[in-house]
Amino acid sequence: MFQWLRRTSQYGCPPIRYADGVDKRILRGMQSRQLVLDRAMNIASVEGLESLSVRRLAVELDVSKSGVFALFGSKEELQLATVRAAIEVFAAKVVRPARRTPAGIRRVRALGESWLRYTRQPVFDGGCFFTSAAAEFDARPGRVRDTIASARQDWQTLYAATTSEAQELGEIAADVDPADLAFELDALARVAAEDAVLFDDDSRYDRVARIMLARLRAVATDPALLHEA
Repeated sequence: MFQWLRRTSQYGCPPIRYADGVDKRILRGMQSRQLVLDRAMNIASVEGLESLSVRRLAVELDVSKSGVFALFGSKEELQLATVRAAIEVFAAKVVRPARRTPAGIRRVRALGESWLRYTRQPVFDGGCFFTSAAAEFDARPGRVRDTIASARQDWQTLYAATTSEAQELGEIAADVDPADLAFELDALARVAAEDAVLFDDDSRYDRVARIMLARLRAVATDPALLHEA
């Protein structure tokens, strides 16, 4: 038997499940960890992962420094945990909602639209967490960069697989390279995520959404599948 913790991440991640009878100290520790990571993700989206510190998080959350240190052990482990938590948020806000759309070209469209919503809402004050993190660590070898790169690769692989599936279903023209199409759509969404924050201009999302829809209609075997939202 399992029970759900009452408290969940403020960013909509699924709550953690524990067997009945688990030590309450463990539950409190996991809840504290999620509280710290929620704050860490938001700070990092604006100021970068290097801005994170055990002391800062302890002060801002009004908890003990030793308690926060016990949860992570080092700055690098805190950064890694923050990236992994952001992966879960991305999955909850972008991937899972899009996958509720039936397989095919409409799901390809849904992936892009979910990402645009994720950055436009925004989930984090700094917009897309991974746009910021990738820019910060792209030239800095190490475990943090490897984790960020792996997350982006997983996303691009999923996007390409979703596009390939739509082609196999006969909804995308046979002469289209599905990996190239997914790369195009992914690049467009990243431009929107960067420019909208940089220029404080949400119309960038609207422009990119129109371009993405036009691109999908151009390769669709039945453009009627892609009606206006």
